[in-house]
Amino acid sequence: MVAASGNGEVKGAKNPYTSRNGHMFSFLDGDGTMALRLSGDLEAEFRSLHQSGPVSQYGRTMRGYSSVPPELVADIDALREWYDRAWEWIGTLKPKPAKTAAAKTPKQA
Repeated sequence: MVAASGNGEVKGAKNPYTSRNGHMFSFLDGDGTMALRLSGDLEAEFRSLHQSGPVSQYGRTMRGYSSVPPELVADIDALREWYDRAWEWIGTLKPKPAKTAAAKTPKQA
């Protein structure tokens, strides 16, 4: 899907995901279910058109994410349209600051 779109790159070894400006907007969970992060209006449209629902991870509902039904995953052209819409929308969000190596290491006591 990512190659077909040309937007983004797949990250994550165990759970593949895509992000833009530090904001994740699509991923595959451990069961192979795809999820897309969409704006409120796009999310409502997507869920209505594709009988989709919310996404839960670790017992919590992920705000803004919708599960992608297998039929849509199989239709690359239709999926690419939604993936690209998610890419465009996530690009409107303020970029997250990059994490530095110092921020990733525990502080010395």
